[in-house]
Parts: sequence; C-alpha cells; structure tokens
Amino acid sequence: MKALIIDDEERARNLLSTVITNRCEHITDLKTASDLEEGIEVIKEFQPHIVFLDIEMPNYSGLQILDFFKPEEVNFQIIFTTAYDQYAIQAFKLSAVDYLLKPINVQELLLAINKAAQLIQQKSMATDIKDLKQTFQKLSLNTIILEIPKGVLFTPFEEIKYFEADGMYTKVYLTEDRVELICKPIKFFSNQLEENQLFFKPHRSYLINIKHVRQLTRQDGVFLTMSDQKNIPISKDKKDEFIELANRSFNI
Repeated sequence: MKALIIDDEERARNLLSTVITNRCEHITDLKTASDLEEGIEVIKEFQPHIVFLDIEMPNYSGLQILDFFKPEEVNFQIIFTTAYDQYAIQAFKLSAVDYLLKPINVQELLLAINKAAQLIQQKSMATDIKDLKQTFQKLSLNTIILEIPKGVLFTPFEEIKYFEADGMYTKVYLTEDRVELICKPIKFFSNQLEENQLFFKPHRSYLINIKHVRQLTRQDGVFLTMSDQKNIPISKDKKDEFIELANRSFNI
C-alpha cells in the first residue's frame, strides 16, 4: 500500500515516517507533505491508499481536506495524527475514521493501518467519507478550533465567554473558569466569527459572546458585565450597534 503523511511539523513527519518504514510492512511506498495544499497535490498525483492527517495546520485545517475533492475522487482512508479533546474523538468514532494521539503508540498505529487495509479491501471509502464529511460539518457548525500547546480543542460556542487581546496572542475565557492562551491575534478570531451573531467586538481588545453578557452599565464610561463579573469597556460608537444586535439575537 501507498501512504502519505500531511503534517506541518517536520519532527512529527520524520518520527511517523521512521516508525512506518521500520514497523509497517503493509506500507511499501511513503511520501510526506508539510501542509494541506501540498498534500492535496501529492494525493492527486501519488494516489495513496492511506493519508495520515494532522488537523491544525497553517492556511487550511486538516478538516477541510474533503473540500478539495469530488466524492468520486476520494479513494483513500484518513487516519488523524493529532491531539484533540474527547468531544472530537467521539465524533470521529461515529464516522468510522481512525485517529492516533501524539506521541503515537506503535501498536495503535499498526491497528489503525490494519483497519484501513480492511476498509480498502471492502471498498467502503465512499460511505465512510460521506459520513465523515457530515461529521466535519457538525463539528464546524457550533464549534471553533482553538490551537493549544498540547493539540487542539474543539470548543462549542456556548462555552466561550469572551476573547481578550494579549499582544500577538489571545486569551480565551471559557465556562468553568477555564482560560486558554492561543498563539493567534484577536483579529484572527474577529475575522473568523464576523458573520456569527453570537459574537460582538465592543472594543479593540475584546470579542464577546453576547449570551454571557449580564448587564450594560454607565459609570465612568459604558461597560458590559459578563457572566464572570468581568467589566468589558464598550466604545461609544459601538453601544447602539450592540443593543441592535442583542435585540435581533434575542427577539427583544
């Protein structure tokens, strides 16, 4: 069988390549790619049977891979090689797609390859890919991907209270008093959530979930009090826009 590794981390690509070469006799031809765009080109030329795919990569997420193919062009099995939360793992299990948590366990790798080989023999890729695409859509419909040092979090919108700029980083304040520091500027999230009516940018340093707003107060300026009692300033020119958005969102 032929296989392709798509991962933006050179060390991760090299480690997985070494393990596959030394331990996986089923795979006789192996190539690598450093991002999804390069990987798409390799897939179309190389025609691998298995694609080992990281999720969080520059420019395009691994979850977008199916956007680049027509259904009849998908003739490969996907095995995710990343770290993600339990919510995502359960979603992938439902789609009959496999996953490997980093650092990769050799025995789990061999089991995943054997499973992929069986599915290839059964020619069940089309059904699995259809289910997988539906899973991706469900994941992206009400969640956002947050890249953290140990992997990525698939975070439901309702668990996000607000984003706070921290230089070229962003602090994300979540329910249950969780805070994550993300190595992306707040503009990245503002652009990503621009069309989402749940989120509003009252100030250049904040992006809030309006469902977590508890009060608008006027005292030495205008502030929005959040569910954790944090007071977030709202620019004068944003006050009317916020009230209009709240009216639309809650049918006031």
